[in-house]
Amino acid sequence: MRIVLGVGGGIAAYKVASLLRLFTEAGHKVTVIPTEAATRFVGVATWEALSGNPVSNSVFDDVEKVNHVRLGHEADLIVVAPATADLLAKAASGQAGDLLTNTLLMAHGPVLFAPAMHTEMWQHAATRANVETLRSRGVTVLEPASGRLTGADSGPGRLPEPEAIFAAAMALTDGRDRAMASPSAGQSLAGRTVTISAGGTREALDPVRFLGNRSSGKQGAALAEAALAAGATVKFLAAHMDVQPPAGVELVRVESALELREAALKAAVDSDVVIMAAAVADFRPAEVSDTKIKKVDGEDAPVVRLIRNPDILHELVERRNDEGGRQLIVGFAAETGDAQGDVLEHATAKLKRKGCDLLVVNQVGIGRVFGQDENSVVILSGHGAEPQSAAGSKADVASAVIDRVGAELTRVFPAM
Repeated sequence: MRIVLGVGGGIAAYKVASLLRLFTEAGHKVTVIPTEAATRFVGVATWEALSGNPVSNSVFDDVEKVNHVRLGHEADLIVVAPATADLLAKAASGQAGDLLTNTLLMAHGPVLFAPAMHTEMWQHAATRANVETLRSRGVTVLEPASGRLTGADSGPGRLPEPEAIFAAAMALTDGRDRAMASPSAGQSLAGRTVTISAGGTREALDPVRFLGNRSSGKQGAALAEAALAAGATVKFLAAHMDVQPPAGVELVRVESALELREAALKAAVDSDVVIMAAAVADFRPAEVSDTKIKKVDGEDAPVVRLIRNPDILHELVERRNDEGGRQLIVGFAAETGDAQGDVLEHATAKLKRKGCDLLVVNQVGIGRVFGQDENSVVILSGHGAEPQSAAGSKADVASAVIDRVGAELTRVFPAM
């Protein structure tokens, strides 16, 4: 595979030498294009020695080869690491002031950016807008890692480890290759787009406190990894999670149920499958204080009035049905038994109310499911199929769910 490795002008450029080695040792032909600023951190000689190819950042070198057009046309994959705030801005606005930005404009294959910058730069509204613009064009922009930065500060903005960038890059190219392969070759979701929600929503009470739940996001992350392995393009809607989202997904961060609703309805428009694995709060505070609610001597504790959150899963089903869509919609139900019925009785009633195609049910409680590495579920069908059980690690359960999703697409929606 022919890879263009763009290197931005940040201190993390030294880590990219290890990424280059991973690419070359995997048998790929790599052309390195450092920005002028990048060569102040790692010299051209290093990139040439590790890649085995000449290195330039000028459109005026080897003019007869028309490199500013050729490299982007020929590349099977373009990876930019570290992707600085400046590079993200230039790419989003379509600038073409050097060989790397010209090559990005000429890209015919997948493009992946691995950002690295100070936390405030990553969180700045301008950078977030540029990232959203790039993602809307189909470009993959990884989330930076959190940890110690160049100075004494810590926070999100570290370059992901070379192994994580390599895995994300391979997932992109594998996904493209799988889309052209037969689904019967173990790629049951080849060419499909799958939206997966994960983690637990948080409903603000004041600037300090929130109503939340015990979801860790582990099962949702495992589902995303299984869907990627099955050949899917994955949109990952991440509420609060105790684990990092998988590399290779299109990541959307959300906080509350209302934010998740907006993101899910938007993502579902061009998705073949929607899997709502997030633990969504049923209620939120009716009033949110702009300031921290404090204890006041002599006064009773405040009363928190709750209002219902929208039923996102039911709304997705209704919208699909109203618009004549052919999406497969999968819900998750975390249930406990009570005097009115056991877990499966409650889940069967929920499946009927929601109207989704599949409902993945597990019994929850203190020390069960939430935050654990093991899970046990029953998959209920809205189309009359027999219940299916799956148990083991959350990766095992995810594989069973994704396999069932692939089978349902073939059986229920054969013309998709």
